Amino acid sequence: MFKLGDRVVYPMHGAGIIEAIEEKEVLGEKQKYYILKLPLGDMRVMIPLRNANTIGLREVVSEDCLQEALAILQENETEMPSNWNQRYRANLEKIRSGDIKTVAEVMRNLVKRDQEKGLSTGERKMLDTARQIFVSELILVRDMEEESAMRLIDGLLSG
Repeated sequence: MFKLGDRVVYPMHGAGIIEAIEEKEVLGEKQKYYILKLPLGDMRVMIPLRNANTIGLREVVSEDCLQEALAILQENETEMPSNWNQRYRANLEKIRSGDIKTVAEVMRNLVKRDQEKGLSTGERKMLDTARQIFVSELILVRDMEEESAMRLIDGLLSG
């Protein structure tokens, strides 16, 4: 169980800080929720405590793990299916895993693909989602501003 002030990652949404733990009644059922404040877009998300493990809520990574994820952004792309639909599903699974290293891999591969062949609208949206998830965790691990985090990532991806 997490507590107030914990920095956690909610897969598919990104990293945030547990701002409150409240009991709410939703659809006639009372249960406790984590109220998570995400640093990007000043968004708040309610996560039922009893579902936290199922959805993969986890603490933000250590600086060492973050360094490994940042290094992945500079590596060569990995082989991806040529079929758009298969590639999209494989990347979506990687993002859903909530693992910062696999999110970094998705970002790197999509950026390289965009430079070589361009991206479809769906893949561009997926790249934006992966970037937002990665940036939100980077911001919380390093106590950075959003703009600095974006510049760091863009610099590594373009290098």
